Amino acid sequence: MGIAWTRGVAFLREAAARLTLKRDHAPIDTVDALCTFIATRSSFVAQKKLYGYLKARMGTRYPSMFEDDVFVQSINVAKLHVFAACLSDLTLHTVAKVASSGALEREDASALARHCHTQGLAHNREALPQSETVDEWRKTFEKRIADTHWQNVAVDGGAFTESPQALFRWAPIADQLKRHDREIVENSIRFAFGEVTRAFRERADLPALARGWMNQQENG
Repeated sequence: MGIAWTRGVAFLREAAARLTLKRDHAPIDTVDALCTFIATRSSFVAQKKLYGYLKARMGTRYPSMFEDDVFVQSINVAKLHVFAACLSDLTLHTVAKVASSGALEREDASALARHCHTQGLAHNREALPQSETVDEWRKTFEKRIADTHWQNVAVDGGAFTESPQALFRWAPIADQLKRHDREIVENSIRFAFGEVTRAFRERADLPALARGWMNQQENG
């Protein structure tokens, strides 16, 4: 089987380890806890759904593909772009819920979203690509929150629009092979976020989060 196979298996084991998310039932009642929840769940969903799609599409060839340096690099690029989209979506969803329950003003909600997004990137700083790409993610997110009506997002749950598109676009699979996969792939990541949002709903103390953010703003 050789060195390449061993390296491929090691990569798979490392990926599997990263997908193991410790069960956490503690209340989300501080801004730091909110940021941690957003960052870790965004990373988890991005990796789980990307690797899951690749494995489903490639079948028995899946382990051997990790012998290809180009393919591995493509996965790493895809993983980061899907993570950035997941971070954007989950930040909007959770902050909209906090803003709605805590009656945050638009500018306060936008500032909280900006803070959570920044902390989410910082949480994964060691894996991030060149600064130009990260700057582009920040600009895209800034434009998104500028166009966001927080109360509407809180009610209709329409935050999860970027991550399904990113997963389909960036997955390193030939276009002719995935052209019939869009609906299944995009729905799979929406379903994964359904579990995340249920956990947030059960654990989040929304008024406490709103108060915590306003106190943090007042204390500089």
